[in-house]
Amino acid sequence: MTEQPQTLNIERLTTPLRYSTFRRIWLASLFSNLGLLIQGVGASWAMAEMTPSADNVALVQTALMLPVMLIAMPAGAIADMYDRRIVTLVSLGIAFAGATVLTVLAWVGLVTPNILLALCFAVGTGMALMGPAWQSSVGEQVPSETLASAVALNGISYNIARSLGPAIGGIVVAAWGAVAAFALNALLYLPLMFALFVWKRPSRPSRLPPEGLSRAIISGVRYITNSPSIRIVVIRSMVIGLVGGAITALMPLVARDLLHSGAKTYGAMLSAFGLGAVLGALTISEIRKRMSGEAAIRACSISMGGAVAAVALSHEPVLTAGALILAGTVWMMAWMIFSIGVQLSAPRWVAGRALAAYQTASSGGIAVGSWAWGHLTDAAGVDTGLLVSAALLVASPLLGFWLHMPRILTRDEDAEVLADPKVQLPLKARSGPLVVEIEYRVAQEDARPFHNLMQDVQLYRQRNGAYGWSIARDIADPELWTERYHCPTWLDYLRQRNRSTQSERALDNRAAAFHIGPGPMRIRRMLERPFGSVRWKEEVSDRATNEFEPAHSKFSGMH
Repeated sequence: MTEQPQTLNIERLTTPLRYSTFRRIWLASLFSNLGLLIQGVGASWAMAEMTPSADNVALVQTALMLPVMLIAMPAGAIADMYDRRIVTLVSLGIAFAGATVLTVLAWVGLVTPNILLALCFAVGTGMALMGPAWQSSVGEQVPSETLASAVALNGISYNIARSLGPAIGGIVVAAWGAVAAFALNALLYLPLMFALFVWKRPSRPSRLPPEGLSRAIISGVRYITNSPSIRIVVIRSMVIGLVGGAITALMPLVARDLLHSGAKTYGAMLSAFGLGAVLGALTISEIRKRMSGEAAIRACSISMGGAVAAVALSHEPVLTAGALILAGTVWMMAWMIFSIGVQLSAPRWVAGRALAAYQTASSGGIAVGSWAWGHLTDAAGVDTGLLVSAALLVASPLLGFWLHMPRILTRDEDAEVLADPKVQLPLKARSGPLVVEIEYRVAQEDARPFHNLMQDVQLYRQRNGAYGWSIARDIADPELWTERYHCPTWLDYLRQRNRSTQSERALDNRAAAFHIGPGPMRIRRMLERPFGSVRWKEEVSDRATNEFEPAHSKFSGMH
C-alpha cells in the first residue's frame, strides 16, 4: 500500500509517452541531448588541456549559453509567427553545421581556444533558436492536461543524457580524444531531425495576418512586463542561474584541481550531477503537490548551497559525487518549477516568447555568472569560488519577500474566439489608432472593490495589446465610471480582443457584474484618425484585410 502513491505518480508522469508523436520526438531528443553533453565534455576538457586559465575553461559554458541570452526573444517571436516544426528543423541544421565544422577542424588539428569558443557559440546559437519552438510545440503534441508531465519528461530526457553523456564523453575523450566527442555529437542530431521531419503537425491557420518580427518581439515583451507571474519567474530564474551556475562552470576544475584527476573523473562527476537531476525530475510532481512554488524554490536554493559548499571542501571523489547528486536533484527541481510555471502561465499565442524570456534570463544568468566565477577562481581558487556561490545560494530566498513565487497548478486555456464588432466605416488593417471607451454604472458602496478589480483588468488589457489605459469616475455622477484605452490599429484591436484566456475573459464578466443599469454597458469604439492611418514598417495588404471582414454577433459587445 505504501508504494501506491509513487506508482500513481510514475503513471501520471509517463502518460504523455502514450502519444506517438511526443514519444518519437522525446526519444530522439534524448539522443540529441546525449550528443550535446558529450560535446560539452570534449570542449571543456580540450580547453583545459589547451590553457591553464580557469577563465577560458568557464568561457566554454558561456559560449554555449550566451546565444540564448542574445537571441532567445527573436527566436521566441519566430516560434510564435511560423511553423514551429520548420523553425526547429532549421535551428537543428545550424547546430549540426557548427558541430560538423568543429569535428573537421579538430580532426585536422586546427582548433585553438578562440576557434573552439566560436564554434561552441555557433552550436549554442542553433540550440537557442530551437529552444522556444521545440518547448512551445510540446502543447501541440499532447493534451493540455498532460502538459506538466510532458515538460517534466523533457527535463528527464536532458538529465538522463546528463547522467550518461558525461561518463560516455569522458570515456570517448580518454580513448579517442575530443574530436571523437565532437563527431558523435554531430551524428546524434540526426535522429531528432528525422523525427521532426516525419511529424505531421496539424495546421492551424489564423484568420488574421501574422505580426512582423519587431512587432512580435514588442508584443512578447509587453505581455511579460504586464504579467506578474511570468515576470517573477523570469527574475528569480536569472538570479538562480547567476549565483548557482558556478557548479557546472567550474566542474572541470573540480576534477582537475580539487580531486587531482582526469577526464574520466570529470565525466563521473557530471554523471553524478545528472543522476541527481533525474531524481529531481521524477519527484517534481510530488513536490508541486505538497509545497508552494516559493517554499520549493527556497528549499532547493538552501539545499544546493549546502551541496556546493560540500563540493568545495571535499577532496574525495565519493564525497564529491554524493554532494553533486544532491546538487543535481535540487537544481533540476528549481528549473522544472520555473519552466512549468512559465508554460502554464502563458497562452498559446505568446508561449514561445514567454519561454524565450525565461531562457534569456536563466541562460543569461548562467553565462554572465560563469564568466564571473571564472575570474574569481583565477584570483582566489576553485574552493573559494564555490564557497561564495554556496553563500549566495543560501541567501537567495530572501528575494521571496519582494518577489514571491506564484502558485500555478493548471494551464489557463485560451477563451473562445469573438466575432468582430459591427462597423460602418471602411476600415483597413492599419487604420488607427483605435480608442475604446466602456461605461459602467456602479453602486457607490461597490466603488472600492470595482476599482481594485479594474487594476487587474488594466494588466490584462495591456499585456494583450492595449496602451494608454485609464479608469475615470464622473464627479457629477459618482456611479458612472469610464474605462478608456487605445490600440495602435484596427488589426491590433482584433488581435487584442481574441488573445484573452478564460481567466481574463472572466475578469470582463466580473467587471460587467458590477454594472447596475438601467441599460446595458455603453461601449464606444472610435477611430482617432478617421482620414489617415498609422504606417507600420510591415505593410498589410488589402487582400489580407478582406480575409477578416467585420461581423456582428452577440459577443461583439465585450470590450
